[in-house]
Amino acid sequence: MTLDEFDLWYYTRRGRTSSALTSTAMMISDLIGVMLSFGAGFFFVNLYDMSLINFRSFVTYWPYLPVFILIFYVTFLYPGVAMAPAEELRRFSVGSSFAHGGIILSRYIEDREFDAISVAFIISFFVSVFILLFCRSNMRILLDKTRLGGIPAVIYGNGNTSHTLVDRLIKKQAAGYTPILILDDDEDGPGDYHGIPVIHDITLGPEIVSRYNIKMAIVAMPEINQKKIIKLIKTSVAAFRYSVLIPDFYNIADIWVTVRDFDGILGLATSHKLKMFWNLGIKRFMDILITVLGGIIILPALLVIALMVKLGSPGPVLYGHTRIGMNGRRFRAYKFRSMVVDADKRLKALLDSDPEKYNEWEANHKLKDDPRITSIGRLLRRTSFDEFPQLINILKGEMSLVGPRPIVDDEVKKYGEDFPRIFSVKPGLTGLWQVSGRSDTDYGERVFYDTYYLQSWSVWLDLWIFYKTIGVVLKGKGAY
Repeated sequence: MTLDEFDLWYYTRRGRTSSALTSTAMMISDLIGVMLSFGAGFFFVNLYDMSLINFRSFVTYWPYLPVFILIFYVTFLYPGVAMAPAEELRRFSVGSSFAHGGIILSRYIEDREFDAISVAFIISFFVSVFILLFCRSNMRILLDKTRLGGIPAVIYGNGNTSHTLVDRLIKKQAAGYTPILILDDDEDGPGDYHGIPVIHDITLGPEIVSRYNIKMAIVAMPEINQKKIIKLIKTSVAAFRYSVLIPDFYNIADIWVTVRDFDGILGLATSHKLKMFWNLGIKRFMDILITVLGGIIILPALLVIALMVKLGSPGPVLYGHTRIGMNGRRFRAYKFRSMVVDADKRLKALLDSDPEKYNEWEANHKLKDDPRITSIGRLLRRTSFDEFPQLINILKGEMSLVGPRPIVDDEVKKYGEDFPRIFSVKPGLTGLWQVSGRSDTDYGERVFYDTYYLQSWSVWLDLWIFYKTIGVVLKGKGAY
């Protein structure tokens, strides 16, 4: 493809988008989220005692909205693209705490009292982070469906790294960047990749910027030598306002990587945060606190489920299955029984007689149409309610709320050399793979997600996964 041919494709197929449009959309989303948070705070106070506060009066506090946007801007929440979800959660938490704290402090200075409205703003802060994330998620979906979202980006590269990058940017629109052109130096290569035009000339950066005012370039060419990449960055890539270099060790998936300066030589520093005792202490504290408080809240529902299981089919209410946990130690993971009592015998007979079922079991250790599951069990599995008894395992210290999926002996070989590293931590009731496809993901993807989780762990990542789990469970995506 030539640049003139791309010109026609760009204006007829893609159209123009910009970081300004994306930033404006995110600001509108945040304004809606903040007002909904205000409303939630006033609603809960009014629900407790209608005489304390007028629920409708929360709209009178709209003049505070510019303060929120200013603080969010200072915490680099705009344009809100290519940001790790856990980092977005952290920035919203910090920004919202400053903004809400400022409102509460200013009202106290003015009125010299801590009243019901101040309580409403405290509640507003606690719900604001998740409301803001929810609003942004839906705004990104809206931008994607209207084709107004996605900041145009030029991709440099023709190898596996650039193709993987393009695939993920196309698949995951929430990343915020839309590949609209690939530049490479392979004259014999194809003219497009998955519908994205390819021009075999890596010197066109200045002309592309001049013609289309595209501001972002992503260089994904780890296979070329150092001198050539330096020349490329100094000439063609330098024309763009923003650029990102994907290194040849891009599989080091650590969102908290930092830069270290060794007297002019830069290095990327990472750490295994779940090997630090204070982080393990924080994680254990969160496990106990959330499990105890959450368990008390859902206890009536658990009793109802137990009764349904007992009445639904003969056998015990709970089922304990041996699973592999931290450092290869075995433990009994508890679940509400969702299968018939002779499930193991029926499975063996089924796999011996049905090659397709055998291949499906070998691939995922699960069956989509499993005849062993009871009618009540099918509902429990679809909603993941069958896994609630694993709260017992969490209290016993055998599991964590968030972590790799606990596996059986036959699955160890699926993880290969990654097994010791991934299971150096406690398995989790939920995890990154569960909120990224659950049973629809294969073992290669599970290893990727678990590795990402270990290398990028933080309290914010755990909270984000916990938040996403609620939505995934409600949708029943990938569960069977």
